[in-house]
Amino acid sequence: MRLHLGLLCLLLAACNTPGPGFRGVAAQRVTVDGSTFDVRVRGKLAEAIRINPQYAPRLGPIEGRAAKAMAQVSGCKVKKVSGDQAQLLGQLDCGGRTVIWYPGPPITLYCDAIGGVDHLAYLDLDCTVE
Repeated sequence: MRLHLGLLCLLLAACNTPGPGFRGVAAQRVTVDGSTFDVRVRGKLAEAIRINPQYAPRLGPIEGRAAKAMAQVSGCKVKKVSGDQAQLLGQLDCGGRTVIWYPGPPITLYCDAIGGVDHLAYLDLDCTVE
């Protein structure tokens, strides 16, 4: 039972983890029309992670709210939003500023399958980064 509780706490702690390009950037919490986001801005990109429990079967209604939150934090217009209902990435138009952000070098994963495919078509992998 303690193991299950520990794993649950670990999984919940990872729910608000920023993407690789936004690690180390402080988040600003914004609520728009009942959706609460942690927004991080780096260069001409913004990331909004929805942190409140909310029924969101599709991106449609969440996308506009995330764009408003990104614009509020960055002070820029949001040209495009992509992602899913929980983690969204926005391209910013900051009126001629030429800030260029590079995500860094690509990483290569080397993975080995451990076990087989189960009845739900899941495959367990053991991966290392090199």
